[in-house]
This record gives sequence, structure tokens and C-alpha cells, in this order.
Amino acid sequence: MEVLALLFFAFTFVLLIIGFPVAFTLAGASLIFSAVAGALGYFDAAFLTALPSRIWSLLTNSQLLAIPLFVLMGIVLEKSRLAEDLLVTTSKLLAGIRGGLALAVVGVGVLLAASTGIVGATVVAMGLIALPAMLKEGYDPKRSCGLICASGTLGQIIPPSIILILLGDILSSAYQQAQLKMGIFNPQTLSVGDLFAGALIPGILLALMYALFMVWHARKQPAIAKADLPAKPGFTEVMTSLVPPLLLVVFVLGSIIGGYATATESAAVGAVGALLLGLVRGRLTLPALQAAGNEAVKVNSMIFAILIGAIFFSLVFRGLGGDDAVRELLTDLPGGVITVMFLVMLVLFVLGFFLDFIEITFVVVPIVAPILLMMGVDPVWLGIMIAVNLQTSFLTPPFGFALFYLRGVMPKEIPSSDLYLGVIPFIGLQLLMLVLLSLFPALATWLPKVIYG
Repeated sequence: MEVLALLFFAFTFVLLIIGFPVAFTLAGASLIFSAVAGALGYFDAAFLTALPSRIWSLLTNSQLLAIPLFVLMGIVLEKSRLAEDLLVTTSKLLAGIRGGLALAVVGVGVLLAASTGIVGATVVAMGLIALPAMLKEGYDPKRSCGLICASGTLGQIIPPSIILILLGDILSSAYQQAQLKMGIFNPQTLSVGDLFAGALIPGILLALMYALFMVWHARKQPAIAKADLPAKPGFTEVMTSLVPPLLLVVFVLGSIIGGYATATESAAVGAVGALLLGLVRGRLTLPALQAAGNEAVKVNSMIFAILIGAIFFSLVFRGLGGDDAVRELLTDLPGGVITVMFLVMLVLFVLGFFLDFIEITFVVVPIVAPILLMMGVDPVWLGIMIAVNLQTSFLTPPFGFALFYLRGVMPKEIPSSDLYLGVIPFIGLQLLMLVLLSLFPALATWLPKVIYG
């Protein structure tokens, strides 16, 4: 059974690398192996009877309702060109500072991450607006491309991140199961708010690392203009383009972290707020609204189809004894929890070369998270470590999604090799962030304890 479980995982992994649709690959591979293993007498079909109830639990999960609302919020900000205004205004505010345009890209990456959590929209917007300006002002194409991709992926770690919502759901279930297996019959809970609070400090530190690296780069490159954009924004431009999105971010995140609203309630307010901002600015035309609705439906359909496929996969993997095989393998390693944690992080990092964060989150995390939690690992720290690690999946060549997004809008004269080389320093900074989190877990755990006790 253990051999079949490993073959099942490898078969699914190969199909994903080849490029088959994720949701259909997870479900199709599960169906094939459950039928084959059942015919050989190694799989009990009774496991599949839990599939309808699992899917129903998914569809009635109020916590996951935040995902389509945050997705809609981000896409509306993109289609109404409010994200574009935010980047231009921030760039003008930093005019006159050597490397100011690079700092503006990082700053807008943080703001868009905190207001949307949508990586694709951020990378495309900055690729269309900031990349030509950075090249014009003498920035190295490699560093420019790398910065835009890295700043765009901040939406993976800075709340309200879609991945933190998904991890919150997975880790919450795994944490309760781990406590019950350890004999704790009044288990503690893990909320999305815990992960949001835990991600704030690491996310801001990561953005500061990007900014300091680009300031250092700007001082080494005399070709970079001292004043990237000469025109300072007027008061009206600041009040209309910069202040409203900032207030929206503060209200949405503040209500979640402060405990005044759930992630779903805040997401609903954020979506309505984005619609109102677009209407007030006169940008949310009927075609823009239709485009935003269509795009939101596509993105959400993909996410929840993958969720359903992942449920099928987990049931078959568990039925083949895969969970027990992985648990025995990891717990028998020398070095205890340190070795297990290092190995899990290494596997997630390598998988980021080939798979995107949704696939890794739903296929791998449910297998390894319960093992680490039973070994006493803090669930908030584990969630942030996984989130920062998975952020590399959007940056890592050759399949990083941020690379594909930027490649689609960047000038054709810039070769793909410049894009791939440009993200390497930022991948290194993300790995440095993982090291800092390993040495100082309080970076992730201190704020949630202060807020929630």
C-alpha cells in the first residue's frame, strides 16, 4: 500500500509538471489509482463515500467565502485603473530621491498586496507602467524585472493574502486533529486573523529588504537618474488616488486583526469599497464591471475546482496509507523536529520550481502539517514559514507565475534570461527571511499573542 501511495503521488506530480489542468489531474489520478488499487485489494472504496460530505463542507465553509470577495476586490481595483493611479502617484511623491522609482514600486507592491492579494494584477500593472519608466531612468533590466516580480508577489504574504486564507483553513483542521491525537480534548483554534497578524511583520520586513537592496543598487549605478519623475503630485491627486485606497486597506485589515469582523465580513466590505471607489472616480464603467465580474468568476472557479480535486486526492492518498507512510518516514529521521522542518521546507522550495502555490498548498501541506503540529510546532509560525516559502513558487524559474505575467507585458527586446537572472537576488532575500524566521520565531508569533492573547 505504501508503494502504491508513493506511485500515486509521483504519477500526479508528473502530470502536473507536464501541464495538465490541476483540478482534473488531481481528480483523474485519484480515480485511476482508487480503481486500480481497489481491483488489487489494496484500497477500500468506503473511503470515497466521504467525498460528498467533504465537498459539502467545503461549499458551506464561511471562512473560504472571503476568497471570492477578496478576488473581486482586487480585480475591480485593477479594471478600474485605481491600481495604476496608485503607482503613478506614489512614484511622483518619491521624485527627487535617487532610486525613488524603485522604492515606489516596492511601496505600491505593499499597498496593492494589502488591498487585493492578487499577484497577477499587481505584476501586470507595474510591468506596464513602472518597467518602461525604470528602463528610461537607467535601471538595469535584470534588476527592474526582478523587483517588479518580487514586489508583485508580496500579495502572497501581506494580508489579505489568498494563500493565508487557504492555509488558515487547512492548518486549523490539522491543528485540531493533532491536539486530539495528543489527548487534548479541548483543542485550541487557529483563525485566519492569527495568520494575518503573524504575517504582518515578516511581510513588511521582506518589503524593506527589497527596498534596501534597490537603494544599494541605485547607488552603485551612476546611470540611474537622481530624480526619477520630476513632477510632484498635487493635493487633489494625492487625496483622490492615494488616500482612498489607503483608508480601504486600513479599514479592511484593521477590522480583521482588531477582531471587529471576520475575514469574510471584511472581504465583503472591501469588495463594496472597491466598487464605490471605482464609481466615485468615474472609472467603473459597465464594460469594466463586466470584465471584472468575468475575471473574478474564472479565478474563483479555478480555485474551488482545485479544492474539490484536492479533496478527492487526499481521500485516496489516505486510503492507500500514504499519510502513515509519510509520518513514519519523517518521525524516524534523526534530529527530531529540526530535521523534519528543514526537510519539509526544502521539499516545498523545490516543488516551487514546478508547481504553483495552490497545488502545493492542497496536495503537500495537508500531508506534512499534522506531523509537524504533533511534534509541537507553533501553528502560526508554521503557517508563515510555509507562506514565505510558497512565495518563492511565484518567483522561481522556469514555472513561476509572476515571471509569466511580466513576460507577457515586458518589451520584446528584453530576453527571458534577464528576467530569470533578475529574480535570483530576491529569491535569496526570501530565503534569508526564512532563516530569520527560523532563528527568531517571535517575528511571526509575537503580534498574534499581543492582539489575541
